[in-house]
Amino acid sequence: MRPSAPYLCETGRVRVSAKSDYALRALIELAVRPDGDPVSAEELGRLQDIPHGFLQAILADLRRAGVVQSQRGQSGGWRMARAASDVSVADVIRAVDGPLVSVHGERPEAVSYRGAAEALQHVWIAARSSLREVCEEVTIQGLAEGRLPDAVAARTSEEDAWQPH
Repeated sequence: MRPSAPYLCETGRVRVSAKSDYALRALIELAVRPDGDPVSAEELGRLQDIPHGFLQAILADLRRAGVVQSQRGQSGGWRMARAASDVSVADVIRAVDGPLVSVHGERPEAVSYRGAAEALQHVWIAARSSLREVCEEVTIQGLAEGRLPDAVAARTSEEDAWQPH
């Protein structure tokens, strides 16, 4: 079975898991709530079309990472435990899926290659660095406000960025 975390696979494609995608969408919903009002898991799931059981597991991971907190009672639900401006996309991915990049389940600095393939480790390290440049700069607050850091927005303005190759 393949790991669910984003990873570089044999084809060299980076994959973002459904778990990370759902976690980010749920957190954006929490971030847009006035005064940080709690939201039930049922409401979060309905608003973002996230399966309830899957969302419960994601919220538990985010709670363990200190990103969200739950409130019991009639007006209970989930809310941000930290300011949305202090939570990056990278924080969320790591909370629900582990490292941003892994190679066969290992961190890039832990893999080694022999002979002619030795330089391949540097490709994986560079790929992780590139992902960090984007994912550590984008915050939940920025996403909730529909704004990206200039350097990230610039990457999406290039026509080639939208090509599926």
